[in-house]
Amino acid sequence: MARDLRGFIKLLEEKGQLRRIKTLVDSDLEIAEISNRMLQVGGPALLFENVKGASFPVAVNLMGTVERICWAMNLEKAEELEDLGRKLALLQQPKPPKKLKEAINFGKVLFDVLKAKPSKSFFPPCQQVVIEGDDLDLNTIPMIRPYPNDAGKIITLGLVITKDCETGTPNVGVYRLQLQSNNTMTVHWLSVRGGARHLRKAAEQGKKLEIAIALGVDPLIIMAAATPIPVDLSEWLFAGLYGGSGVQLAKCKTVDLEVPADSEIVLEGTITPGEVLPDGPFGDHMGYYGGVEDSPLVRFHCMTHRKDPIYLTTFSGRPPKEEAMMAIALNRIYTPILRQQVSEITDFFLPMEALSYKAAIISIDKAYPGQARRAALAFWSALPQFTYTKFVIVVDKDINIRDPRQVVWAISSKVDPSRDVFILPDTPFDTLDFASQKLGLGGRMGIDATTKMYPETEHEWGEPLESDSGIAAMVSRRWQEYGLDDLDLNKEVNPNLFGYDV
Repeated sequence: MARDLRGFIKLLEEKGQLRRIKTLVDSDLEIAEISNRMLQVGGPALLFENVKGASFPVAVNLMGTVERICWAMNLEKAEELEDLGRKLALLQQPKPPKKLKEAINFGKVLFDVLKAKPSKSFFPPCQQVVIEGDDLDLNTIPMIRPYPNDAGKIITLGLVITKDCETGTPNVGVYRLQLQSNNTMTVHWLSVRGGARHLRKAAEQGKKLEIAIALGVDPLIIMAAATPIPVDLSEWLFAGLYGGSGVQLAKCKTVDLEVPADSEIVLEGTITPGEVLPDGPFGDHMGYYGGVEDSPLVRFHCMTHRKDPIYLTTFSGRPPKEEAMMAIALNRIYTPILRQQVSEITDFFLPMEALSYKAAIISIDKAYPGQARRAALAFWSALPQFTYTKFVIVVDKDINIRDPRQVVWAISSKVDPSRDVFILPDTPFDTLDFASQKLGLGGRMGIDATTKMYPETEHEWGEPLESDSGIAAMVSRRWQEYGLDDLDLNKEVNPNLFGYDV
């Protein structure tokens, strides 16, 4: 598969996971409405070939299922994501190998790092067409407006590339940008993000911050840029590790930055520190409209693109959305890294319905009293993205954390709220979370739903109910005799059978 957006679109079409829409559609509300209906049912990716007022087609919902995200990462199934996570965990905290097998595995990872180094492209496809100065008009890009009360049109899946003015170290992030005029946009990033740090440094030195936006890149690179794990690697190297080969980079035309050579569109500009405009409101991942914030103003002076470019986009909102599918995939990648950071954790799960990170369920191999509380506290500090997790539920290792029935049973049968619930007040918080009394400051809750031991409890715990092993084995052998062999006991049960209205 070619390492670019077009190669991925071709792959999806070959697998029957892409629909081309030739009917005239509007980028204002209509594209998002169609795409949202596809997302709700796990439908195919969409390529709108006839967009009102635009000469570019629009691709959306390319990463709308975990299966398609796996394909984007050159994997066939979700289980392989944990193999990738183990590789990254080894790079994060390398230990001297004690056995020959460990040495061989570590050597393979180092070889993967060498293969993952980015290379240079001197005739990049992304610069086949160059538009500068007064000829630049951002309105030619078919940006979407997803919701009726959104403030304007937005870019959502662009790689936002900046550089530390002291060290020259680049940062690649995925941030929302709002169209403000034919050559300006505001960029919405949190103060802890790399781009915001670079802007503060530029301000201290009295310099403008150079910025480039790469649109329509290989989805694998988007996944790498959206993985905020504490590994001392550039996002380009990270993408190379994800894909098994290095990313080809091209030097921008007017700023000292590098972008993926196969990008469909590249915008080049600068931010003058202190120059801001109101940004928002927009629908966000919490399922509400966000607020209006003064955000840095980007002035663009150059746009380059491939011949006949494709515009890739998405939008936020209450799950399921593409960002939720990405979070599920990242959850699997994080698991080995988290086990390495917090050794007692055997597994963890971030339910999509909990906005992919607001609630975490972790299982532990409990060995001593108070261990569940320690595991919850360690979870909050293990990786940066867990800072905004509001609820951590800790269960025993024999609980299937992906089965809500088992988790609710553990909470209901093993928790005394006066003993097993603890709250950390006034901690740094997501400014998009309106549940907080003060925006940016809120509490976190830990729930110990493990089996208690002395001195957590002063009485014996009840003996768990289990089938007689001999009878269970006999019933399995005779299942066909009962005339029930047409019933698949391993398939997922319809929640409606248990009174859930879905």
